[in-house]
Amino acid sequence: MNKFPKQLIKNALLVNDGKIHEADILIRDGRIERIDKSISTDKNIVKIIDANGSYVFPGIIDSQVHFREPGLTHKGDIKSESMAAIAGGVTSYIEQPNTIPSATTIKELEKKYSRAALVSWANYSFNLGATNDNLEELKLASKENIAGIKIFMGSSTGNMLVDDQMAIERIFSEVDHQLIAHCEDESTIKKNLEKLTFLKGENGLKASDHPLIRNAEGCYLSSSRAIALAKKTGARFHVYHISTAIELDLFDAAIPLKEKKITSEACVHHLWFCDEDYLRLGNKIKWNPAVKTKLDRSALRKALLDGRIDVVSTDHAPHTFEEKMQDYYKAPAGGPLIQHSLSAMIDIAKLNNINITRIVQLMCHNQADLFRIKERGYLREGYHADIVIVDPSKPLTVNKKDLFSKCLWSPFENQTFTSRVTHTFINGELNYLNGKVIGLRSGHRLQFARK
Repeated sequence: MNKFPKQLIKNALLVNDGKIHEADILIRDGRIERIDKSISTDKNIVKIIDANGSYVFPGIIDSQVHFREPGLTHKGDIKSESMAAIAGGVTSYIEQPNTIPSATTIKELEKKYSRAALVSWANYSFNLGATNDNLEELKLASKENIAGIKIFMGSSTGNMLVDDQMAIERIFSEVDHQLIAHCEDESTIKKNLEKLTFLKGENGLKASDHPLIRNAEGCYLSSSRAIALAKKTGARFHVYHISTAIELDLFDAAIPLKEKKITSEACVHHLWFCDEDYLRLGNKIKWNPAVKTKLDRSALRKALLDGRIDVVSTDHAPHTFEEKMQDYYKAPAGGPLIQHSLSAMIDIAKLNNINITRIVQLMCHNQADLFRIKERGYLREGYHADIVIVDPSKPLTVNKKDLFSKCLWSPFENQTFTSRVTHTFINGELNYLNGKVIGLRSGHRLQFARK
C-alpha cells in the first residue's frame, strides 16, 4: 500500500463521460474519493501527483487478450503480459481460454484465476471456452465472476473449434450468459488454402496471401450466420475482431449500447495496418482474422464514430520472434500489441478527426458497460481508482529494449507515436511510472453485474 493515506492528482485534463475538463482527483483506499475543479488538502497525509496538464483517462479495459498461461509460457505469461498491459495504460483485461489445457471447465478456469491472484499487475477476468460437448459446464458459469463464454467459430491458436451446428444452436439457446465468438467460415478458409497451395505450393505461400485465404467472404458468412442465430434465440452475442467492411452492415448504429444484444469489436491491428503492410512486415502482422484492404480499414475507422463498432481491444497474442519468422505456412497467427494500443488509438483519432472522448468511450466506458463490469471504466467518485495519465506532447518511439512482453518484439518497432502513457494507477496504486513498473502488484479479480 502507499505510505500516504491519500493521493491527489492535480492539474489534470480529465477525459471522461464525453467531456474534457480541468479537475483534480483525490484517491483514498484504492478508490476515487473526490473529483473537483480544485482540491486542497494536507500535504503531510497526501501524495501529490502533478499531471501538468496531461490527459487523465479511466484505466483502459482490454476485453480480448491471450496471455499464454498455462502451457504456452515460453511466449508470454500472466505476469509479463500484465506488465506490458499497465505500461500501455491497460488496467483491466479479459483473457481467452485457448491455453494448455484449455479453460473449458470451471475447474480449469479457476486455476487461472488463482494464478492471476498471485502474479497479475492488472485487474483480470477469464472467459470460459465452449466446445462441441461441454454445454452443461457452460451453464454453470457465474455471471458475477466470469466475463463470458468464448466460442471459436473459426480456428485459431489452440484446438477449440466449435463446428457442430447442433452444439452451437444449443449453446445460443440454453446458455444465459454473454456469448462471444471468433467468426470465420472454416470451409471457405479450407477452399481458399487448397486453391492457393495448388497454384503456389505449400512453400510458395507468403504473408500477403493470408487475407486471400482468410478472406472477407469467410468472415461475413460466419458472422452473419451467428448473428442470425443470436437474433433467433435472443442470446447476448458479441463478435470479436471485425475486420471487413461488409460485416459492418450486420450491426445497428441506431441502438444505444445498453439496449443492444448484438455487439461488435474492432482490434487495433485492423485499424492501424492494411494489406499493403505485408510487404514490409510479413508474418509480424499475420493475425486471424487477417489484416485486410485499405478500404476495409477505412470503413472500420468510420464505424468507430457511428456506433457499429462498440469497443476496441487488441487480441494481444505473443509468439516468439523465431516462431513468427518461420515460413508463412508454419508461422502462428497473432502478435503483441497491448503496450502501445492506447498511443496507437490516440494517433488514429488524430489522423481521422475523431475526438479523443470517443476513444475513451470505445476503450473504457463501452467495455465496462458491455461486459457489465462493476465500478470501473469511468472516472467517478466511489469507483475503483484505475487511472491513466497520458502526455500528449511527449512522442514515443517503440524500441525493443523498452518492451515488457516476454516475446520481446512488436509490429510497432521503430514507430513513433505522438503521445505516451506516463502513469498507470491500479486500484489506487501507482504501478507504472515513466517506463518502469513500480510499487506493489495490485490487480483484482473483476466483478460483474448480472444484467
